[in-house]
Amino acid sequence: MSIDAASSQTLPDIIVSAVAIIRDRRVLMVTARGRDVVFMPGGKVDAGETLLEAAQRESREEISVGLISDTVRELFTVVTQAHGEPEGRMVRMTLYTGIPDAEPQPAAEVSALHWISSAELHRCPPAGAEVVRRLAASGLID
Repeated sequence: MSIDAASSQTLPDIIVSAVAIIRDRRVLMVTARGRDVVFMPGGKVDAGETLLEAAQRESREEISVGLISDTVRELFTVVTQAHGEPEGRMVRMTLYTGIPDAEPQPAAEVSALHWISSAELHRCPPAGAEVVRRLAASGLID
């Protein structure tokens, strides 16, 4: 295979599940240790997990909360360039919302929590920025 053929191969999407906890017209985002951007609480889906199971697991791991099951709903999926990945590598992030079962707190690799409005779009990587734009367009956040 030539170098050109190898470079034109499509990389598989990164499948991610995340949670949107909304309070006072802002959405909760996190900073991971050593990172300069804010991310949605969430992460990659493990083998054998549903998107919702991954969202719940990542939420507990990163912000020490689960979502109360009868309040959970799927919001939407964004597909965009993956932050820090080669050009053309896409992230497919499915977003869930619901009422947290405790007060969110940083856990694991998360160093801080941030309540974000659309005025702070510049702090977000592509997928997070698209989430913030959609939440604002839906009237859920400022």
